[in-house]
Amino acid sequence: MTIDYDLVIIGGTLAGRYAALLATQLKATVALVESEVNYGFSQHQALSEIGKIVHSMNGVASLGIHPTQADTADKCQVSVTWKEAHLYTQGVVSNIQEQHSLANLAALGVDVILGSGQFQSSPHLAFAVNQRLLRGRTYLLASGSVPTVPEIEGLQTTDYLTLANVWRSLKQPTLPKNWVIIGGVPQNIEIAQTLARLGCHVTLAVKSASILPYADPQTSHLLQAQLEVDGVRVLTQKPVTQVKLIEGQKWVQAGDKAIETDEILVATGQQPNVEFLNLAAVGVKWRQRRLVVNDKLQTTNHRIYACGDVIGGYDFSNVANYEARIAVKNALFFPRLAVNYRCIPWGLNSHPRLAEVGLTEAQAKRQFKPDEVLILRQYYKSVTAAQLRDETTGICKLIILRNGEILGSSILGAEAGELINLIALAMSQKIPVKKLANLSAVYPSFSEIIENTAREWGQHKLNSNSALQDFLEGFFHFRRNWNV
Repeated sequence: MTIDYDLVIIGGTLAGRYAALLATQLKATVALVESEVNYGFSQHQALSEIGKIVHSMNGVASLGIHPTQADTADKCQVSVTWKEAHLYTQGVVSNIQEQHSLANLAALGVDVILGSGQFQSSPHLAFAVNQRLLRGRTYLLASGSVPTVPEIEGLQTTDYLTLANVWRSLKQPTLPKNWVIIGGVPQNIEIAQTLARLGCHVTLAVKSASILPYADPQTSHLLQAQLEVDGVRVLTQKPVTQVKLIEGQKWVQAGDKAIETDEILVATGQQPNVEFLNLAAVGVKWRQRRLVVNDKLQTTNHRIYACGDVIGGYDFSNVANYEARIAVKNALFFPRLAVNYRCIPWGLNSHPRLAEVGLTEAQAKRQFKPDEVLILRQYYKSVTAAQLRDETTGICKLIILRNGEILGSSILGAEAGELINLIALAMSQKIPVKKLANLSAVYPSFSEIIENTAREWGQHKLNSNSALQDFLEGFFHFRRNWNV
């Protein structure tokens, strides 16, 4: 058998392009097959920033709408704001497309092939596309995911949007006024808040008791409160059971609530985008909407690897790129690297931002004895930078062991995405919490909250060591008497 490439990447995501770039830097011969890349992630990140700007400027006057225009102002505010937002997002996506363009990859030596194809096992493992047979030593699936549509009565006969097409559908000159968003995936929270800040009426309906059931409960509840302040109607433990079209108007039944709406966004979950790849013929298995991979990111065919949301989980770019680095190195060399998500942070582009790394409080207390785990917390209102920028809503939590080992962190507040990176680095380098307490951050800066939170450990340690406390009290009593 003739090997054409060291690695054949079945792409369609930015993680696939990132993997191709990395493989060429490692001097490998690479083919990248993709039909289309969805830039929706970049679009909603850009729109979230626009939502923050509109919110901070109170929208109306800054966008040329006179506040006394009462009735028309309410209608115009959305359309004018949306026009500005849409132009901005087009520019952002255009810049990102340029940075990650196929032309750049081709110039670096990647064999770029546009089209859809599938695996074949006979006579040898290969990938067939555009009447070509691509033969590689190894293969990488980075084809992303597609929305799963829940079985809701009447949904299939009613027009609705998903995360795959919501941004393409928003190319109309005006934004629909009323929205119902179904499901508790992280992107829903970002979209709901952005739409509300752009002047829409938004209802977010989730089945669980929390908008983010896997996140820290305290920070999740604080974020929910902020959504409600921004105008998002949050319905928890309200599964959607029915959708109807009555006299041309959409209605959604969420629990005991009947909601009239202009647009419905369904985002309850994703599944691997592998339906047409003929994976069964080459021995690649998946179960319950997830590809089966080991900790080396090999599928059940040891020559085929996978990374990104094609293997399940939430769609976070930094996580997908981390997996791509592991998968590419294992595919090109000896498969010895294993994924370890313990020190990989994730975050939402909400306002304020939510970011986490490692174990939550509940996970830590299940994994260790409850009395071994300490929870350190500080609120943003204690930070000078937060006061200066009027961004005092927020909290920093550190989950640690009594010996000072950092197990995880949850931050809700300004610059949370930057702050969580510092904690993730400390965890990966096994830096104890007392080192963070001695950080001596630039003043004023939001990093001060990490320093303040870490100092709580010293207080916990002092309070828990009564013998030491008694000694210190006795020592200072002796000093006072001796000085006299």
